[in-house]
Amino acid sequence: MNEPGDFLKQLKNYHWLIVENSHEFYQIATNLYLELIEISQNRTPPKIILAEREPVRFLASFIAACAAKCPIFLCNPDWGKNEWEQVLNLVQPDIIWGFDHELPSAITHYPLPISNTIMIPTGGSSGKIKFAIHTWETLTASVQGFREYFQINSVNSFCILPMYHVSGLMQFMRSFTTGGKLVITSFKELESPSITNINLSDFFISLVPTQLQRLLKNPELTTWLIHFKTVLLGGAPPWEELLEKARFHQIRLAPTYGMTETASQIATLKPDDFLKGKINSGKILPHAKITINDLTGDINIQAKSLALGYYPQLWENSQNLLVDDVGFLDAEGYLHIIGRSSNKIISGGENIYPEEIEAVIRQTNLVIDVCVIGIVDQIWGQALTAIYIPKNQNISSLEIKNQLKTQLSKFKIPKHWISLPNLPRNSQGKINRQQLQKIARNFIDNSSHNS
Repeated sequence: MNEPGDFLKQLKNYHWLIVENSHEFYQIATNLYLELIEISQNRTPPKIILAEREPVRFLASFIAACAAKCPIFLCNPDWGKNEWEQVLNLVQPDIIWGFDHELPSAITHYPLPISNTIMIPTGGSSGKIKFAIHTWETLTASVQGFREYFQINSVNSFCILPMYHVSGLMQFMRSFTTGGKLVITSFKELESPSITNINLSDFFISLVPTQLQRLLKNPELTTWLIHFKTVLLGGAPPWEELLEKARFHQIRLAPTYGMTETASQIATLKPDDFLKGKINSGKILPHAKITINDLTGDINIQAKSLALGYYPQLWENSQNLLVDDVGFLDAEGYLHIIGRSSNKIISGGENIYPEEIEAVIRQTNLVIDVCVIGIVDQIWGQALTAIYIPKNQNISSLEIKNQLKTQLSKFKIPKHWISLPNLPRNSQGKINRQQLQKIARNFIDNSSHNS
């Protein structure tokens, strides 16, 4: 794959970017690149934090830093004070673009054996932000795998996800490096009637489950979504009811499996398979390989797009990544994710994956949302606890439990049921389990005091 600077020259007169002020992209990128080259002449290339809100400025800054071979850290401008303190202490940047923060007085230059690295944030929901160390090569390996899998030369992307996140950045990388077009807008603008006049059947769009759910509630936007070539769905596990609704409307959905560490998806279910009724994470993309431990179901990933470590440490074995997910490959090579090792609940000596219970509870059509967790219990070790939003106030937990009796083993039926008006999810649709643990603990403690 070409270097970022080569792509920039090729695209000087090519109208690939469809966004307000797109004409400024080449000029901003060139000016910033020249500035960085001058700064780097007599010293180590500067470490840059990039937290630009405005898409054209973000992308131009990103390309300038990559072309000048500067280490760049993509950051969320909406992080809170504690998160920013954590990031500034870890990164010790020389330059901050797009955010008004004071630079640390003493800068620690962590030695990195590789230059021109691209640091993508991950792990924010766990309370500790980490940066996966990527390079232009790992990101373009992901693009190449995507092209081969979908058998296309150029990739047109319609992006409504944040650019600092791997799911937004990779949409840019696919379009930019393959000569495709890139539309950038916000989800808020999408919900208003004025939608860009382009041929959607040539475009991929990436969504997280909560976004898909909101779009399917609006008949006009549901009709709009039907026209896309492919609707990639990732970021968090989708629920059965959501998938059924998308299939009912004939949306060309492609559920994906991947993560920041793999530069987005390494497995994808193609839309034709989805519309035929398949429910899994699809087949493995050509640039990746998955091996699964037959006894435990633990997933091991090898991929050309694999990150090299978490800043500032490189992984000792960067060829393999053992992830928290548990699953299996069926006889046809489709990947099925059962759950996460870290979410596994051991109750009465039995191993339980909450995702299985959640799926069955959703199938009752009595809840809007649900999360199953384990609460420390003297008798059971962990007591299975369902926290849910009922479809209406008249629905009782007894009614839901009665439907589960024919579907699940007795030990898999939750012992505690907590009804809430909403569940804490982040913008990607991932549940905040730590917060739910506190809510459940308080509820159970109060119940035992009152009984």
